[in-house]
Parts: sequence; C-alpha cells; structure tokens
Amino acid sequence: MRECASCHRNLPASSYTANQFSKAPGESRCAACIHGHHSDVPSAREFDSGRYNISDSATFSTYQLDNPFSQGAFRWVAKGTYTSGPREGQTCVGKWFKTGAVFEDDYFTLDIKAVDKALEIINFFNQLNIVDKPVKINVPGIWSCTATGQRQLIEPFIQNYQKFNSNTGWADDSTSWGEVMQAISHFSYHLTRGQFVLCDLQGGIYRSEVVLSDPVILSQNRDYGVTDLGPQGINTFFSQHRCNSYCRPNWTKPANPAPVFRPVPGTTMMRRSVPTRPSRPDRTLFP
Repeated sequence: MRECASCHRNLPASSYTANQFSKAPGESRCAACIHGHHSDVPSAREFDSGRYNISDSATFSTYQLDNPFSQGAFRWVAKGTYTSGPREGQTCVGKWFKTGAVFEDDYFTLDIKAVDKALEIINFFNQLNIVDKPVKINVPGIWSCTATGQRQLIEPFIQNYQKFNSNTGWADDSTSWGEVMQAISHFSYHLTRGQFVLCDLQGGIYRSEVVLSDPVILSQNRDYGVTDLGPQGINTFFSQHRCNSYCRPNWTKPANPAPVFRPVPGTTMMRRSVPTRPSRPDRTLFP
C-alpha cells in the first residue's frame, strides 16, 4: 500500500501507473488523481476485472461443433458445457480457426496479450468509478483436445451479446452503455500516453456488471497482431470519435486525426484469410 501524494488515500500498487509507482513514496499520484475528473469519486479498492473459466474441462457435442452458433472474421464459435470446478454445468464457448486462416500460431499468443493489456486498462477505468457497474473482460484459456492436441480458446458464455464499437471507428453510441464504451476507448489512449487504443468492444450487459470479450488493441508499433491497425487505426478511431458525458475534458487525443480505414461494424484485419467451412475439432472433451 502507498499513500497518494494528491488525495492521501492508502492504495494498492495496482492503483498507480508503473511510472508513478516508480517514484519515491510521497511523490506518487494515483491513476484516479492523474486521469480522473474533479467530479468523480474514485474507488479505493483493488480491482481484478477478469472473468475466468474457473474450470479445467468442458465438453462440446458433435452437433454444436458442426453447427457453430456464431462466427467472427476468421474463427468459429460453438457452445459447450463446463464439466468441473465452480462453473460445472454452466455454458462456455470454444473458438477455433476457419479453414484457410493462415495466422493461427500468432493468434493464441496475441489474443491473450491483447486481453492482458485490456485488463490493465479496464482495471484503471473501474477505479475512476465513472459508471455504477464494473466492466469486466472474459479471460480465455488455451485448452487442447485430449486426443488430438488441437487448441481452442475457451471462455465463459456471454448472454445478450452486442457490439459497441469496432477497430475502424464505427460505434453504436445510441445508448448510454454505447457511450461508456466510447469513453473507455478514449480513456485507453489517454492512460497510455497515446500508445494504445482499446476498441472492438463487445459483450453483454448484466444486472451487476458488463462483460466484454475479444478486445482489440491498436498500438503505435502494431504489436498486437492482424487486428491491430497501428497508428492509422488510432487516427481513424479518433477521426470518428465524438466525446460524450463519460469522457473527461482532461483526456488527451490526437491532434487533427485523419481517417484511413472505412468505419465498419466488423473487425478489420491487415492480413487476409480465406475461410471456407467449419474445421471442427476431432474430439469434444477438453481439459
């Protein structure tokens, strides 16, 4: 715990950016004091904004794998059921590549990397206490089929799934939660001093929380794979962004951003895959 030099609250290390925590005690300022607004009442508790499998096995029927209920730009999504742990009997989802996708080796590593960065950003956003519900991120596990070794991403199922914005500046901000998601994307740029934008925000709104999945990170160095559109993506996002009541006037943004990509609801990639048909796993039981 460390006392913030501005608000004098004793806060955990997670309440400080790495730069601020590296300063001597008595000089560190918490993220809420640096990035928040005078009208906000920041939370003093430590956040873990992840939503986890808390299980180590699941099963998928042949029908579910032959008939995925959803799909993204380069992967299929099927429903399964957890078979162990606190989530036993609950619905999970498995995600695997469409035939013709050519970047599978990168995908698993970079997907987890994007989730880790998103968690870092969302933890700080939740501490600002701007909205009355915590925002959470599904944290997938990379599980392998017991028989074939084929890998899938497994994570908890999200009800009432909807998309709030994309990685090309498209946004559905017709509702309050749509505006909140735009504010989160704006905040991510400010928090990281212009290095990253968290976007492609999608998920479900629950009574006590909002759960997101499949986040995209746009970065200045294109460190996050095929959906990371780099500086051009960041400029495109802000060329479309209009601040709302959840954004704060002290949050920074690029000067005179120009659009490069056409704003579309789908997730845009810089590399191409050629999807054809489902290539379902050979077995249905995953540890």
